[in-house]
Amino acid sequence: MNIEQARFNMIEQQVRPWDVLDQQVLDQIARIPREEFVPKALRSVAFSDTALPIGNGQLMMEPKQEARLLQALALQPGDKVLEIGTGSGYLTALLASQAARVISVEIDDELLAQAREHLAAQGIANVELLEGNAARGWDAEQPYDAIAVTGSLPSIPTSLKENMQIGGRMFVVVGRAPMMQAMLVTRLNIKEWQELPLFETLLAPLQSDAGRTDFVF
Repeated sequence: MNIEQARFNMIEQQVRPWDVLDQQVLDQIARIPREEFVPKALRSVAFSDTALPIGNGQLMMEPKQEARLLQALALQPGDKVLEIGTGSGYLTALLASQAARVISVEIDDELLAQAREHLAAQGIANVELLEGNAARGWDAEQPYDAIAVTGSLPSIPTSLKENMQIGGRMFVVVGRAPMMQAMLVTRLNIKEWQELPLFETLLAPLQSDAGRTDFVF
């Protein structure tokens, strides 16, 4: 398998056609080795247009979803980012490549350990990995300039929106299969948020919401 050709094809055939035109986002996707964040048995399909299993029943986001998330958040070099659901650590690495600091919270201790190994192998140091359930927010170091929610939620908790800095952005997929909507939420002031629909999609629910049985991928 030609890894670099597969990476190029992923960007040109999956990511760009999904209206991802931000060159910084494209450059980081080209630079960070996605194949190093998937289970070894799935390395040959690391660039496929599908959600890959990463263990314990959890799925890695599709490449085009990850790219749209990054583009929507429009991260700045000084940003502090909250990631809810570390997963494989690949999106964590992408976020860390654009922001000053990423606090990533994962409920599954085995996935968290794997992500820690993946990130350390890539020399990514501006990430703090924490075990816990952040589906309704993570107050420890709020407010955050950006929040990335890597699993779908049936609705957006107010407590999560209140974790955002004024002017902060959050990417979240809301709804239940088969109708889900990716949203960009921006905090306008202390009491107001703007919710902008981005695109329709499907995304597995956060593990903390695993009681739902209506998701079919």
